[in-house]
Amino acid sequence: MPEIVKNGRRPDVRACGYCHMPNGQGRPENGPLAGLPAAYFIQQMADFKSGARKTSEPRMGPPNAMIAIGKAATEEEAEAAAEYFASFQFKPWIRVVEAANVPKTRVSGMLIPVEPAAMEPIGQRIIEVPENVARTELRDPRSGFIAYVPPGSIKQGAELVKTGGDKVVQGQIARGNTVQCGICHGADLRGLGNVPPIAGRSPSYTVRQLYDMQKGNRNGPGAQLMKAVVADLSLDDMIAIAAYTASQAP
Repeated sequence: MPEIVKNGRRPDVRACGYCHMPNGQGRPENGPLAGLPAAYFIQQMADFKSGARKTSEPRMGPPNAMIAIGKAATEEEAEAAAEYFASFQFKPWIRVVEAANVPKTRVSGMLIPVEPAAMEPIGQRIIEVPENVARTELRDPRSGFIAYVPPGSIKQGAELVKTGGDKVVQGQIARGNTVQCGICHGADLRGLGNVPPIAGRSPSYTVRQLYDMQKGNRNGPGAQLMKAVVADLSLDDMIAIAAYTASQAP
């Protein structure tokens, strides 16, 4: 494990493994790094440094922390972390469940269920919580997450991911809101070349990235290729896409 992943570098560069976990599996508020192409990882660090990658929610801590880390990290540190996390295979980590009612939660870095336990309607949301809060807080590499998604969203997402939402109407193809994800991310959504894998990864993280790209807060080279893909997506579309991609085997 490189020093930058294990301990970071004071005062400005946090240890990568603290937030993203030593095996790179990540948490919903951070994002998974395991199995990312090294070149993609290095480009994201460069985008944080240059200001090309920002967040649409300035009150959210983790993206702002990454901007600060990106500005402070050296190229050598970014390369060491990239090669380390690229050496891991991303493992099944998220159990996707369609549900009309979900545990009521509060923010504690990530979302965690309130105590005493209570339920509430899911609405237009993804609710991603640890399978076991105590084990997750201890960075247990074998304790993953449950992602609750709206009923019907996986099927809706499958249509958008596989066809772009195209439909045949009176013998003519009516173009959908997006394009097939597999064209760039691979037929199995496990990545293609330097294009990152999206199968089995945090759906709430995926929605944030789609939203940031649509709002113009991600502007690196890879994000430019996504502009037309996300331009016409509704929030419901983003939730459905993320629900489907998260449900697929990484």
